[in-house]
Amino acid sequence: MPTLTELNLYPIKSCAGIALREATITAAGLMTDHIYDREWVVVDMDGEFLTQREFPKMALVRPRLKSDMLELRAPGMLGLDVPLDLPDPDHASTRDVRIWGDVVKAYDCDETTATWFSKFLGTPCRLVRFHPDAKRIADTARTGGMEVPAMFSDGYPVLVISQASLADLNGKLVASGRDALPMNRFRPNIVIDGVEAFEEDYAEYIRIGGSALKPVKPCPRCPIPSIDQATGTAGPDPIDVLRTYRSNPDIGGGIAFGMNAILTEGEGQILRIGQDVEMQIAFR
Repeated sequence: MPTLTELNLYPIKSCAGIALREATITAAGLMTDHIYDREWVVVDMDGEFLTQREFPKMALVRPRLKSDMLELRAPGMLGLDVPLDLPDPDHASTRDVRIWGDVVKAYDCDETTATWFSKFLGTPCRLVRFHPDAKRIADTARTGGMEVPAMFSDGYPVLVISQASLADLNGKLVASGRDALPMNRFRPNIVIDGVEAFEEDYAEYIRIGGSALKPVKPCPRCPIPSIDQATGTAGPDPIDVLRTYRSNPDIGGGIAFGMNAILTEGEGQILRIGQDVEMQIAFR
């Protein structure tokens, strides 16, 4: 029986994730202690989002949930505590943030936080938090017309990858004289073991307990999988190997690895490592 083997929450887009034993599944993605996946993002002074594509060191910003704070650590930096409570809307500073083609309202974190990120990344920037009044919706052409919230993810609330898919890629990398890669290079939210390689590509739905996820779009890959998440440095990019067999016409010939998914059933269900997973293949 397939099983759930990883749950990863990324509080700050493109920074390190938090591996969880259990998490709540919501329409907006994984959530724990009322903190959502990609609820924060680092932006430049014009409000454009920053990622490891331009700043690989973002991988070294490591968050940890600590009581009522998001504790941040990074090499050479003093620790930083970001309050988890939402600010008072009557006094909080906001700014418009651009993420891909969307512009959304966000809470602007304080000057101390901005200075911390600016110093570590070596560029003027600020940390912002998704505003409760903001609305960012995944592509309805992919969601069957459902209005699915996306927060600061690249476009969809959940990324699913099977362990066998990574094993398949690693077999090809090792055969070509390269090192195998850990799963964190691909930054999934949910990892499943016990299915065939790339079986997630063909799933009509993925049922975990009382929840059901529907894969809606292959995940097109950028250079981030070339970045060692432990060192924040770029190494050999697996895209050249993936290109030999993972080009997908459904995303304009892009290189696909993993599936973007939406929740169709079971809002608020608790997912736990070790749970059984049922994957229904779509017969088209």
